[in-house]
Amino acid sequence: MGFAAVAFSSSPPPIRAFFSSADGLVEGNHQAELHLPSSHKWRMVIAYDGTKFSGWQYQQSPPTIQCIIEKALTQITKLDRKELSLVGASRTDTGVHAWGQVAHFVTPFTYDSLESLHAAVNGLLPSEIRVREIGATCPEFHARFSTKSKIYHYKIYNYPIMDPFQCQYAYHSAYKLNPAVMREAAVYFVGKHDFSSFANASHDDRLPNPVKEIFRFDVIEMGPILQLEVEGTGFLFRQVRNMVALLLQVGREALPPDIILEILAARDRRALANFTENSVNRSLAFSKEPPPAKGTVDEGSEVFEDDMPEGSKQSN
Repeated sequence: MGFAAVAFSSSPPPIRAFFSSADGLVEGNHQAELHLPSSHKWRMVIAYDGTKFSGWQYQQSPPTIQCIIEKALTQITKLDRKELSLVGASRTDTGVHAWGQVAHFVTPFTYDSLESLHAAVNGLLPSEIRVREIGATCPEFHARFSTKSKIYHYKIYNYPIMDPFQCQYAYHSAYKLNPAVMREAAVYFVGKHDFSSFANASHDDRLPNPVKEIFRFDVIEMGPILQLEVEGTGFLFRQVRNMVALLLQVGREALPPDIILEILAARDRRALANFTENSVNRSLAFSKEPPPAKGTVDEGSEVFEDDMPEGSKQSN
């Protein structure tokens, strides 16, 4: 893994970044002026393999995505985590991967060379985490509250024998699923509903506003893989996994598609378990735990079009 050191003082020196290569360490000189003292906000688009991380939300141990990125930023900027105020659009769960996690942080200075800043951040991150884009944004932008919609993918490997190369990225269902009835059921999720029946208690045991709007819920066949794509304004803790759990029961034809209407109307998490425990095929009954998060990918968040100044981002 490469590393980068970025130093600065009251007079603006060059950014000096170091990266590992086949020939050892390579030093790169990049001129980047440091301007004081106004506050500047930065927007990032981040991709990560969440297999060995305990989700996004900050905690010291076990490591989280936010914690790892903050350590890189504090090393580069010499600011503490409170000054950086790093915020992610989605607080992804343990084992959830991301392709387009949007985040922002704040510094009291700016950089003329976004390329140098981008390279320095990625140089300090493990290979499982990459900042795909970084750029200056307006003061009003907020990674969480400026979001228009969030998209999650849940992959199901529907074949008797699991592909070992998919085991970290797809849930295995050896039982043959019926995609047609799953699509029929998924339509009932679309719209604005109270999703209390599909939410687990969060870590602080408080349930936020349970009313969310889902714009689409697609079931896409990709050979042996069924990809469930859901886009909405936001999701409650474990809501996506609980919805997938019910669609698995419908796909196995243990429950009818319109059962979703009854469970939504109940507005009670216990209703989900009660309905599935009384399913036609009791051997397929819903367990206390939804399917694992390893099949889930946070595809990203759409933000307001005017949140990103023209030509202000650096991507690779």
